[in-house]
Amino acid sequence: MISSSATRASRALLGSASRRSMSTAADHKPKIDLYGIHARYANAAYVAASKSSILDQVETELLAIRKTAADSPKFGNYLKNPTIARDKKAAAMKEMLEAKMSPVTVNLMTALAGNARLAETDKVVGAYLELMKANRGEVEATITSAEPLTKAQADAVTAAMKGQVEEGKKVVLSTTVDPSILGGLQVQIGDQFLDLSVSGKIASMSRNLV
Repeated sequence: MISSSATRASRALLGSASRRSMSTAADHKPKIDLYGIHARYANAAYVAASKSSILDQVETELLAIRKTAADSPKFGNYLKNPTIARDKKAAAMKEMLEAKMSPVTVNLMTALAGNARLAETDKVVGAYLELMKANRGEVEATITSAEPLTKAQADAVTAAMKGQVEEGKKVVLSTTVDPSILGGLQVQIGDQFLDLSVSGKIASMSRNLV
């Protein structure tokens, strides 16, 4: 049976929008639509954090929880352990976090515990981060090169890509090195992919020769 504290936490997260006016809910709605169970929790946490003006704080707290789970096998295994009763996990999350983190984060973790979803904390955190990137107008771009780019090259690529995104958006660049592309670049901007690599050109030539 789910504990009463976990039930209250779930209602606080998942039912808050229905208790507000439509205009108020729209003011705090995430700027992108994500779907699935992980997104459901992340969306609810986002709306609750927005209403309390603590979006960045909740992001920082969730990143800290994710890092602790990754760095501490004991904590990570606790989150994933299905044999511990839901009410015990919910009570443990509340006791562990209540004095250190915001009510929004505490409610989220308690709700996950009460609904046997703590094992999916990392995915919920990932979904929240996606919502925050959209809120900041960030567009992720990944450049793959055969050799590491210099800072000047990376800056030039970033400047060039600004023209490929909507006005007001910010390009957040990450780079990877893959010698197998032989030369040139592979560019991923959001869901768009551009292959300017030597290996890509060779593959294209090979297809044309068949």
